[in-house]
Amino acid sequence: MNQDLKPLVIKLGGAALSCSDTLGKLFNAIESYQNQANRELVIVHGGGYLVDELMAKLQLETVKKNGLRVTPYDQIPVIAGALAGTANKLLQGEAVRNGLKAVGLCLADGGLCKVEELDPELGAVGKASAGDASVLKAILKTGALPIISSIGLTEKGQLMNVNADQAAVAVASSLDAELVLLSDVSGVLDGKGHLLPNLDKKQADALIQGRVITDGMIVKVEAALDAANELGRPIEVATWRYPEKLSELFSGKSIGTQFLPQ
Repeated sequence: MNQDLKPLVIKLGGAALSCSDTLGKLFNAIESYQNQANRELVIVHGGGYLVDELMAKLQLETVKKNGLRVTPYDQIPVIAGALAGTANKLLQGEAVRNGLKAVGLCLADGGLCKVEELDPELGAVGKASAGDASVLKAILKTGALPIISSIGLTEKGQLMNVNADQAAVAVASSLDAELVLLSDVSGVLDGKGHLLPNLDKKQADALIQGRVITDGMIVKVEAALDAANELGRPIEVATWRYPEKLSELFSGKSIGTQFLPQ
């Protein structure tokens, strides 16, 4: 792999899993870029829509607080099954179909991320921080594409559901990698619906205060700002909806909103 380029962590929003056509194009873009740039790539994913579907089938209520899913401890086995099981293997299958050597993992594998309870009121929702990336680095050296679900374990072995944006930040921090957050939105829009090319904490706080940025987008924006400060480099939030633009994005061209370190 190219030693001059830092690894690239790509966070993939769960809604992408509902569109196999887009996923196919996405993994095709990843495969092309990996061959062309000879760079280590890692995917971190959520899968909220799969969890919502499963909860509805089981007649369990979905509750969110400040953009984060409330996860009662008795429901975490179900949610872990949807994210670390179904969502992870769906993505791995799509990657394999597009000629990639994919390995399915979670945040706990090899002690990659340390996870602790975020807030007792949220239940089994974890806060992830950088851990030991040696196992992940060994996998990357084989030329494989790790696909990591946002399920983690505490030191006591308790399953925890981690917000996927925050999980991607912790993985990027463990690897000292660059980070791109891909979702179904083009980036951050101003009050008139125009894409903001870049954003710092002061501007973001004003947009949150003015209720231009709301709900789950607040979590994404805060994760991106934290990542920019923690990693000391700009972090991009962009959409997976235009796979033809992704090679440009992976090569360093901005196609969404860049979050700037303070």
